[in-house]
Amino acid sequence: MNRLQQAFVWLRRISHCRGFGIQSPSDYRFVRYVINERWPYYAYAALGRHDGWLRKKKGRLFFRLANDLQPDNVVDLLGYEEYLKAGCQKATLTTHLSPLTSHLIIAPANADLQTICQTCDNHTLLVVDGIGQHAKVWEEILAMDIVTVTFDLYYCGIVLFDPQRARQHYIVNF
Repeated sequence: MNRLQQAFVWLRRISHCRGFGIQSPSDYRFVRYVINERWPYYAYAALGRHDGWLRKKKGRLFFRLANDLQPDNVVDLLGYEEYLKAGCQKATLTTHLSPLTSHLIIAPANADLQTICQTCDNHTLLVVDGIGQHAKVWEEILAMDIVTVTFDLYYCGIVLFDPQRARQHYIVNF
């Protein structure tokens, strides 16, 4: 993605900056202090020294997600282990889900997301990478009954599965 296209995406989503319009206090906190956090974290200097700008941007997001969630298990299908282990050192990198533990799943949009979503529960946070290029897949995820809260970041999407929450879809300028 070139800088001109990146600027166009940012300008198109400018009304969705920094949590504007989000009424839920927990969702506002999540957008403001996890997704769009601008302060440098303790491990940023050591992470992704040779990564491109987009990989570093997504890697730092995954780092902040792991740091905030502190999951028991992390399923990484994209190769961001360095960022995820720095964010949550107690997490176990695994390829399978076990019940009654918290999970952070990072998956590409072309993975078998139907199967992954069926194994998710209210302790799971799913990140789908590449939703800008795979809009149809993202629409299918939004239509699932088990999905309650979603965050569209253009480069990736974040999906929550908490059945006690109201169904909500947010567009975030990331």
